Amino acid sequence: MLIKMLCAFVLCVLLMFASLIGYVWYCAQERPVTPAPAVIVLGAAAWGHKPSPVFKERIAHAVHLYQGGITQKLIFTGGALRDGIPSEGEVGARWAIKLGVAPADTAYESTSRDTWYNLKNAQVILQQQQIDSVILVSDYFHLARAGIMARDLDLHVQLSPTPTSKFNSFSALERLKLYAKESYFIIGYQLHKLLGFDLYEREVNPAHRRNN
Repeated sequence: MLIKMLCAFVLCVLLMFASLIGYVWYCAQERPVTPAPAVIVLGAAAWGHKPSPVFKERIAHAVHLYQGGITQKLIFTGGALRDGIPSEGEVGARWAIKLGVAPADTAYESTSRDTWYNLKNAQVILQQQQIDSVILVSDYFHLARAGIMARDLDLHVQLSPTPTSKFNSFSALERLKLYAKESYFIIGYQLHKLLGFDLYEREVNPAHRRNN
Protein backbone atom coordinates (compact mmCIF):
# COMPACT_ATOMS: atom_id res chain seq x y z
CA MET A 1 0.00 0.00 0.00
CA LEU A 2 2.77 2.41 0.97
CA ILE A 3 4.65 1.62 -2.24
CA LYS A 4 1.53 2.31 -4.30
CA MET A 5 1.02 5.66 -2.55
CA LEU A 6 4.65 6.57 -3.11
CA CYS A 7 4.44 5.63 -6.78
CA ALA A 8 1.25 7.67 -7.16
CA PHE A 9 2.92 10.66 -5.52
CA VAL A 10 5.97 10.40 -7.78
CA LEU A 11 3.70 10.10 -10.81
CA CYS A 12 1.76 13.22 -9.79
CA VAL A 13 4.99 15.17 -9.31
CA LEU A 14 6.26 14.09 -12.72
CA LEU A 15 2.96 15.02 -14.38
CA MET A 16 3.00 18.44 -12.71
CA PHE A 17 6.59 19.02 -13.81
CA ALA A 18 5.73 17.94 -17.35
CA SER A 19 2.79 20.38 -17.33
CA LEU A 20 5.08 23.16 -16.18
CA ILE A 21 7.52 22.37 -18.97
CA GLY A 22 4.56 22.66 -21.34
CA TYR A 23 3.72 26.07 -19.90
CA VAL A 24 7.32 27.25 -20.35
CA TRP A 25 7.16 26.02 -23.95
CA TYR A 26 3.85 27.82 -24.51
CA CYS A 27 5.23 31.13 -23.23
CA ALA A 28 8.26 30.69 -25.48
CA GLN A 29 6.22 30.76 -28.68
CA GLU A 30 6.26 33.83 -30.91
CA ARG A 31 2.90 35.57 -31.11
CA PRO A 32 1.64 39.02 -32.12
CA VAL A 33 1.65 41.69 -29.43
CA THR A 34 -0.64 44.67 -29.15
CA PRO A 35 0.71 48.19 -28.57
CA ALA A 36 1.92 48.91 -25.04
CA PRO A 37 3.45 52.07 -23.54
CA ALA A 38 6.77 50.42 -22.68
CA VAL A 39 9.03 47.47 -23.35
CA ILE A 40 11.25 46.01 -20.62
CA VAL A 41 14.39 44.38 -22.01
CA LEU A 42 15.68 41.84 -19.52
CA GLY A 43 19.41 42.08 -18.98
CA ALA A 44 22.10 39.85 -20.39
CA ALA A 45 25.86 40.18 -20.32
CA ALA A 46 27.62 43.31 -21.55
CA TRP A 47 31.19 43.05 -22.81
CA GLY A 48 32.70 46.37 -21.89
CA HIS A 49 30.80 49.03 -23.82
CA LYS A 50 29.13 46.49 -26.12
CA PRO A 51 26.29 44.05 -25.52
CA SER A 52 27.01 40.35 -25.77
CA PRO A 53 25.52 38.61 -28.82
CA VAL A 54 22.52 37.42 -26.78
CA PHE A 55 21.88 40.88 -25.32
CA LYS A 56 22.36 42.46 -28.75
CA GLU A 57 19.51 40.35 -30.14
CA ARG A 58 17.23 41.33 -27.27
CA ILE A 59 17.99 45.00 -27.89
CA ALA A 60 17.45 44.64 -31.64
CA HIS A 61 14.05 43.05 -31.08
CA ALA A 62 13.00 45.83 -28.71
CA VAL A 63 14.11 48.44 -31.24
CA HIS A 64 12.09 46.63 -33.91
CA LEU A 65 8.98 46.92 -31.72
CA TYR A 66 9.73 50.60 -31.14
CA GLN A 67 10.28 51.39 -34.81
CA GLY A 68 7.13 49.48 -35.70
CA GLY A 69 5.05 51.75 -33.47
CA ILE A 70 4.24 49.01 -30.97
CA THR A 71 5.77 50.91 -28.06
CA GLN A 72 7.04 54.36 -27.18
CA LYS A 73 9.52 53.57 -24.39
CA LEU A 74 12.37 51.08 -24.03
CA ILE A 75 13.56 50.25 -20.52
CA PHE A 76 16.84 48.37 -20.19
CA THR A 77 17.87 46.41 -17.14
CA GLY A 78 20.94 44.89 -15.57
CA GLY A 79 23.84 45.86 -13.34
CA ALA A 80 27.59 45.76 -13.92
CA LEU A 81 29.88 42.79 -13.45
CA ARG A 82 32.23 44.91 -11.39
CA ASP A 83 32.87 48.53 -10.49
CA GLY A 84 34.29 50.79 -13.17
CA ILE A 85 32.52 49.30 -16.17
CA PRO A 86 29.14 50.20 -17.70
CA SER A 87 26.07 48.35 -16.48
CA GLU A 88 24.05 46.11 -18.75
CA GLY A 89 21.18 48.60 -18.59
CA GLU A 90 23.37 51.51 -19.65
CA VAL A 91 24.98 49.52 -22.46
CA GLY A 92 21.55 48.46 -23.69
CA ALA A 93 20.21 52.01 -23.76
CA ARG A 94 23.28 53.35 -25.56
CA TRP A 95 23.12 50.56 -28.14
CA ALA A 96 19.44 51.23 -28.80
CA ILE A 97 20.21 54.92 -29.36
CA LYS A 98 22.86 53.91 -31.91
CA LEU A 99 20.15 51.92 -33.67
CA GLY A 100 17.96 55.00 -33.99
CA VAL A 101 15.90 55.18 -30.80
CA ALA A 102 15.42 58.72 -29.48
CA PRO A 103 17.39 59.18 -26.23
CA ALA A 104 14.26 60.54 -24.53
CA ASP A 105 12.50 57.26 -25.31
CA THR A 106 15.03 55.14 -23.44
CA ALA A 107 15.54 54.52 -19.74
CA TYR A 108 17.62 52.07 -17.76
CA GLU A 109 18.39 50.82 -14.29
CA SER A 110 21.90 49.79 -13.40
CA THR A 111 21.91 47.78 -10.16
CA SER A 112 19.97 44.54 -10.72
CA ARG A 113 21.69 41.18 -10.83
CA ASP A 114 18.83 38.78 -11.48
CA THR A 115 15.47 38.62 -13.23
CA TRP A 116 13.46 39.64 -10.17
CA TYR A 117 15.43 42.83 -9.68
CA ASN A 118 15.46 43.49 -13.43
CA LEU A 119 11.70 43.76 -13.13
CA LYS A 120 11.44 45.34 -9.70
CA ASN A 121 13.87 48.13 -10.59
CA ALA A 122 12.18 48.68 -13.94
CA GLN A 123 8.88 48.95 -12.10
CA VAL A 124 10.20 52.03 -10.28
CA ILE A 125 10.72 53.72 -13.65
CA LEU A 126 7.27 52.63 -14.79
CA GLN A 127 5.62 53.99 -11.64
CA GLN A 128 7.25 57.36 -12.17
CA GLN A 129 5.52 57.52 -15.55
CA GLN A 130 2.30 55.84 -14.37
CA ILE A 131 2.73 52.85 -16.69
CA ASP A 132 1.57 49.37 -15.73
CA SER A 133 1.26 47.71 -19.14
CA VAL A 134 4.46 46.40 -20.72
CA ILE A 135 5.95 43.98 -23.20
CA LEU A 136 8.75 41.78 -21.87
CA VAL A 137 11.60 41.00 -24.25
CA SER A 138 14.02 38.17 -23.60
CA ASP A 139 15.04 34.80 -25.00
CA TYR A 140 12.17 32.38 -25.47
CA PHE A 141 12.91 29.99 -22.60
CA HIS A 142 13.20 32.85 -20.07
CA LEU A 143 9.80 34.44 -20.57
CA ALA A 144 7.55 32.11 -18.57
CA ARG A 145 9.42 32.79 -15.32
CA ALA A 146 9.79 36.50 -16.10
CA GLY A 147 6.07 36.76 -16.83
CA ILE A 148 5.15 35.15 -13.51
CA MET A 149 7.41 37.54 -11.63
CA ALA A 150 6.08 40.56 -13.52
CA ARG A 151 2.49 39.64 -12.70
CA ASP A 152 3.48 39.29 -9.05
CA LEU A 153 4.57 42.93 -9.32
CA ASP A 154 1.07 43.80 -10.62
CA LEU A 155 2.25 44.50 -14.16
CA HIS A 156 0.07 43.74 -17.15
CA VAL A 157 2.47 41.90 -19.43
CA GLN A 158 2.79 40.55 -22.93
CA LEU A 159 5.68 38.25 -23.78
CA SER A 160 7.79 38.73 -26.89
CA PRO A 161 10.74 36.37 -27.42
CA THR A 162 13.67 37.43 -29.53
CA PRO A 163 13.20 35.90 -33.01
CA THR A 164 16.97 35.60 -33.44
CA SER A 165 19.34 34.23 -30.82
CA LYS A 166 22.03 31.59 -30.49
CA PHE A 167 19.47 29.56 -28.54
CA ASN A 168 17.20 29.38 -31.60
CA SER A 169 19.62 26.97 -33.25
CA PHE A 170 19.46 24.54 -30.33
CA SER A 171 18.25 21.03 -30.99
CA ALA A 172 14.92 19.79 -29.63
CA LEU A 173 16.73 18.01 -26.79
CA GLU A 174 18.75 21.10 -25.89
CA ARG A 175 15.58 23.19 -25.86
CA LEU A 176 13.87 20.62 -23.65
CA LYS A 177 16.75 20.93 -21.18
CA LEU A 178 16.31 24.71 -21.12
CA TYR A 179 12.56 24.34 -20.52
CA ALA A 180 13.21 21.85 -17.71
CA LYS A 181 15.78 24.15 -16.10
CA GLU A 182 13.38 27.11 -16.20
CA SER A 183 10.61 24.91 -14.77
CA TYR A 184 12.89 24.05 -11.86
CA PHE A 185 13.57 27.76 -11.28
CA ILE A 186 9.84 28.51 -11.35
CA ILE A 187 9.17 25.82 -8.74
CA GLY A 188 11.88 27.25 -6.51
CA TYR A 189 10.46 30.74 -6.88
CA GLN A 190 6.92 29.62 -6.07
CA LEU A 191 8.02 27.51 -3.09
CA HIS A 192 9.87 30.42 -1.54
CA LYS A 193 6.78 32.59 -1.97
CA LEU A 194 4.59 29.90 -0.44
CA LEU A 195 6.89 29.45 2.54
CA GLY A 196 7.17 33.19 3.06
CA PHE A 197 10.89 33.37 2.44
CA ASP A 198 12.20 36.52 0.78
CA LEU A 199 14.70 35.20 -1.73
CA TYR A 200 15.15 38.69 -3.04
CA GLU A 201 15.62 40.69 0.14
CA ARG A 202 19.09 41.42 -1.13
CA GLU A 203 20.65 41.01 -4.51
CA VAL A 204 22.79 38.03 -5.35
CA ASN A 205 26.54 38.16 -5.15
CA PRO A 206 27.96 40.07 -8.13
CA ALA A 207 30.26 37.15 -8.85
CA HIS A 208 27.26 35.04 -9.83
CA ARG A 209 26.68 36.49 -13.26
CA ARG A 210 25.03 35.29 -16.43
CA ASN A 211 27.48 34.23 -19.11
CA ASN A 212 25.38 34.81 -22.23
